[in-house]
Amino acid sequence: MKQHNCTPIEILLVEDNEDDVILTSRAFKTGKVANNLSVASDGVEAMAFLRREGKYAAAPRPDIILLDLNLPRMNGHELLEKIKSDPLFAAIPVVILTTSKSEDDIVKTYKNHSNCFISKPVTMEEFTKVIRKVEEFWFLIVRLPQQENTKAGGKP
Repeated sequence: MKQHNCTPIEILLVEDNEDDVILTSRAFKTGKVANNLSVASDGVEAMAFLRREGKYAAAPRPDIILLDLNLPRMNGHELLEKIKSDPLFAAIPVVILTTSKSEDDIVKTYKNHSNCFISKPVTMEEFTKVIRKVEEFWFLIVRLPQQENTKAGGKP
């Protein structure tokens, strides 16, 4: 697990709501685990980040992706399908973090191999608690693959 060697966890947050980006960032900054939070505002930008295209040429490979479903240009469902169907990225855990409570969305994301589905709480206090639980579970309990073991063909 990364924390044992003091290397920060690399998080990619795919979120178009600036308030949610700020809340998520604050929650992780005050958390227990060293992390670097990168943000993509839609699925097209997230794929450019993952593929290290254009301004993302030096982007870190995320250890985990937090994904909203309601995004412009390429929505979360489309992005999830692209990530999980690409051997370069399929091993990266994807946590759905969305306002949706739709059973159809829940089923569709699990069929497309999301690692979990979380409906965003409405209040700031509850949202922060959820982010803390995500941090605790995914960064302190779960063992994430080391980055060199998730690459195919030596590429990103």
